[in-house]
Amino acid sequence: MNVELRLRELGIELPTPLGPAGNYVPAARVSDLVYLSGMGPVRPDGSFVVGKVGNGGLDLDAGREAARLTGLQLLAALRAEIGDLGRVRRVARIFGMVNCAPGFNRTPAVIDGCSDLLVEVLGDAGRSARSAVGMAELPFDIAVEIEAVVQVSA
Repeated sequence: MNVELRLRELGIELPTPLGPAGNYVPAARVSDLVYLSGMGPVRPDGSFVVGKVGNGGLDLDAGREAARLTGLQLLAALRAEIGDLGRVRRVARIFGMVNCAPGFNRTPAVIDGCSDLLVEVLGDAGRSARSAVGMAELPFDIAVEIEAVVQVSA
């Protein structure tokens, strides 16, 4: 699959990947696996989506959009690491964390924003194993943080 062509067909332009916010790397390759550090939701203007999903904060749709924006960051970091997204064999796993208001338990529906994007861009290779959990707080009050493990070809 020509992923760059697919991105153009979908009208998706990947952002410039953000650098780390601490003493770590955005991506670490071990054999045919790339481990992507936790990324957050960055809008096209460079601002972050912040706040809690649920009662009185961000609604479910805003949470899903935050997860989609986070997926774009993951793809951008992956492309920076491997050069060509056509080398993706499979997104093996994503781990999604949602900054939740008390009582909000629809975290899988929020992380679907990222999962749907990965399948839209990568086809079946984007369909992964997944966890979606709620957190009391996330760094910098971001709404969503997602990390991934991706299998790539040589």
